[in-house]
Order: sequence, then C-alpha cells, then structure tokens
Amino acid sequence: MKLIDGVHQVFEKAIKADVALIKAQSADRYGNLTYHGTARNYGPVMATAAACTIVQVSELVDLGGLNPEHVVTPGVYVQKVVCVHPQGAL
Repeated sequence: MKLIDGVHQVFEKAIKADVALIKAQSADRYGNLTYHGTARNYGPVMATAAACTIVQVSELVDLGGLNPEHVVTPGVYVQKVVCVHPQGAL
C-alpha cells in the first residue's frame, strides 16, 4: 500500500513474462497481428508484457495484406511467427 494525498492506495506490480506463446489469426512478415474472437483478450496484453513473443498463426499474408485498422498487435512486440495450417487443410 502507498499513501497518496492522505489516502492508502493498493498498487499491483505490472505483469511480466520471459516468453509469451500466443495465437493470432494472421500476420505479415513484420509480425503485425490480427486476432479472431476471444484470442484478442489475452494475446495483445501478453505480447506487450513478454521479453520474447512467439506467435502461432494460421495465415501469413504479404506486406500490405493486413488492413492497418485491423492490426491489434504491432510487430515491434513480436519476435517469432510460426505459420500452421488449419485442421484439415493441406
């Protein structure tokens, strides 16, 4: 607890991680990410909190293939992108 202006305040330390393993819908080669559904709840927060972020995507697009308005996590927070095919796809 900290005393601020005569009032005790509860503070929590920021979340930190050495490595974050997250899943996103699509990425470009710079690591800009878009998400689908509830993956957006956890992924962006952990990407910014981790020292190393590894992302699994089902779609890797060319540069300029992502609408900038849909990018949730900028590539500056992503160190590695792994593209896997969705189930059933060859």
